[in-house]
Amino acid sequence: MNNLTNFMILDLSFNNFTGQLSKQICHAGALEHFAIINNHFTVPIPESSKNCSSLVRVRLEGNQLTGNIAEYFSIHLKLTYIDLSGNNLRGELSSQWGQCHNLTSLKISDNMISGRIPPELGEANMLRVLDLSSNNLMEHIPKELGRLKLLLELLLNDNKLSVNNLSGLIAKELGQCSELLFLNLSRNILHGSIPFDIGNLQYLQSLDFSHNLLVGEIPRQLGGMTQLETINPSHNYLSGSIPSTFGDSASLTSIDISYNELEGPIPNITAFRKAPIVALKNNKGLCGNVAGLKACPKMIPNPPSKRHNQFLVIILISLSGTLFFIFIIVGVSLLLCQRVKKTEDKPREVHNDNLFPIWSFEGKMVYQNIIEATEEFDSKYCIGVGGFGSVYKIELQATQVVTVKKLHPLPKGEISN
Repeated sequence: MNNLTNFMILDLSFNNFTGQLSKQICHAGALEHFAIINNHFTVPIPESSKNCSSLVRVRLEGNQLTGNIAEYFSIHLKLTYIDLSGNNLRGELSSQWGQCHNLTSLKISDNMISGRIPPELGEANMLRVLDLSSNNLMEHIPKELGRLKLLLELLLNDNKLSVNNLSGLIAKELGQCSELLFLNLSRNILHGSIPFDIGNLQYLQSLDFSHNLLVGEIPRQLGGMTQLETINPSHNYLSGSIPSTFGDSASLTSIDISYNELEGPIPNITAFRKAPIVALKNNKGLCGNVAGLKACPKMIPNPPSKRHNQFLVIILISLSGTLFFIFIIVGVSLLLCQRVKKTEDKPREVHNDNLFPIWSFEGKMVYQNIIEATEEFDSKYCIGVGGFGSVYKIELQATQVVTVKKLHPLPKGEISN
């Protein structure tokens, strides 16, 4: 193996190899693809890999490789993919990873990497997948990672980062990360409601809000996410019913809504019907055709006798309500008639040939004023209707407001007394 120095592709994956790798595996600088996935190599990574500028894809995951990660890799301008997960590598991440400008995937999960996440990683602007989970990384997430506009997956769980103490509200601006595929905010102390803006993430496949202090209802917009496969808002204080929009979700395959205060029927789709009871339990009152849940009320058929009794009760209640409203209408009508009759019965002397002389005014002039003031008896000035006529409120002068009653016309030109 030491004599074979002109390798371009070396793939020893999925075997049970042990022992050492050739130290001069990239001596000629020709190696582009190097893979030893899932073997039992325990020795350090070959030293020649550090200056192997020809590397394009490196897959060393699933072994027991040891050593300081900072000693094995430097700046690799052609490198597009590297996976070192599932080994025993230690040390700190080098800032030089940020200078690998063609790198699209960097996976170093499940090792013993310590220190902080280098902010220079934000300069690897082609990065789409960054997996640093299950290590011993500390401090905070550098804000420079926000420059990675193409980032699809960011996995930082199972570290000692301050991310696991996130508090406050979920930022609605997350709804603007239109290329996001996975969003996991679990096991923090986030409170408030779930922003409906999350529903704008139409490429999102996995959504996890579990183990927080979230309240309010599940936004109906989440049910319209056409690519969403898994959703987990369990262990919160969410209330209300599950939005009906989830009933049209064809992509959803896995849910967990346990330990909330949800109630009402579950959507009639496979993800809910085949969900284990542990994913639905400890809510306020969920119902549906799932083992361990009560059937919803409308799904329980009533015996014929009970249905007949309910029908009679509904008829009696409706009849009682109708009679009650009739009594109210009749009573109000009688009161109005009594008031109108009292008004009609008040003695007044008006000569049939001269109906409009009022308070020494000239009749025709007053009549004309009335016509103008009421805009020819427009209904907006009418304040009441009696048995003999309609009553209008008008302003004859700036300081004189009067009511005028216009008599209804009688058959054959008769005039009311």
